[in-house]
Amino acid sequence: MKDQTRESTRTRRQHEREFKDELVAQSLVPGASVAGIAMKGGINANLLFKWRREHVKAMAASAPTAATLLPVCVVPEAASPSTAQPTSPVGPAINPSSRPGVIEVEIAGAQLRLRGAVDEAMLGSVLRALRQSA
Repeated sequence: MKDQTRESTRTRRQHEREFKDELVAQSLVPGASVAGIAMKGGINANLLFKWRREHVKAMAASAPTAATLLPVCVVPEAASPSTAQPTSPVGPAINPSSRPGVIEVEIAGAQLRLRGAVDEAMLGSVLRALRQSA
C-alpha cells in the first residue's frame, strides 16, 4: 500500500483523507487485525485506533435521529371498548409483574391505547405528534 502523505515543512506526517478512510474501512471488517492493517499501511496501530474512534464518532453525529411513527387508528367514543361492559366473569388474578401493561391517553378528543411493552422513546414521539396535530 502506498503511503499517501502531503508535502509539508512539518516533521509530523499528515495522511490524506482517502488513505485514512481506506485503512479504517479495512480495519472495521469483522475479524480484521488492526495491528496488521496498520503495519501494512506503515503507521502505528494506535494511530489507526484513533482514526477508527474519530470515524465512529463522526458517523454517530451525522446519523439522522428521525422519529419512527406508527399507524394510529382513531376509534369513535361510542365504539370504544373501554366503555363496554364485560360479558364474561373476571378470570383468576394475574401476577402484576407478568401482566402486560396498558396505557390509555386522550388528547384533543382522540384516544390512544397501548398494550404490552412500550418503548419510551416511541411513546414520546407519538405523544409529540398528537400534541402538534391537536
